[in-house]
Amino acid sequence: MSKSSVYSWRIDPVLKQDLEQAARTEQTSIAQLLEQIVQDWLYKKSSPDDEEVQQRLHEAASQTFGAFRSRDSKGSEKVRERVRAKLRQKRATQRPD
Repeated sequence: MSKSSVYSWRIDPVLKQDLEQAARTEQTSIAQLLEQIVQDWLYKKSSPDDEEVQQRLHEAASQTFGAFRSRDSKGSEKVRERVRAKLRQKRATQRPD
């Protein structure tokens, strides 16, 4: 990337030393390290926070939350039995006699 802009600012000497040490550790220049830090920060700020995303997803999904109402309080316990009965009935009507 071609660089055509210059930006400078004053920082605390201790922060400058920490930045220089970090650049040495990363085996890069201070300018490249600062550019990466700024890019990461801008990306993080422009991307919605994971918690925000999860909250929006939860709110959208919560509109579908609910319970099925039935006159049969044991309905969910009898599902297997009812499905098998319906399948038997369906197969019986499909058999040519």
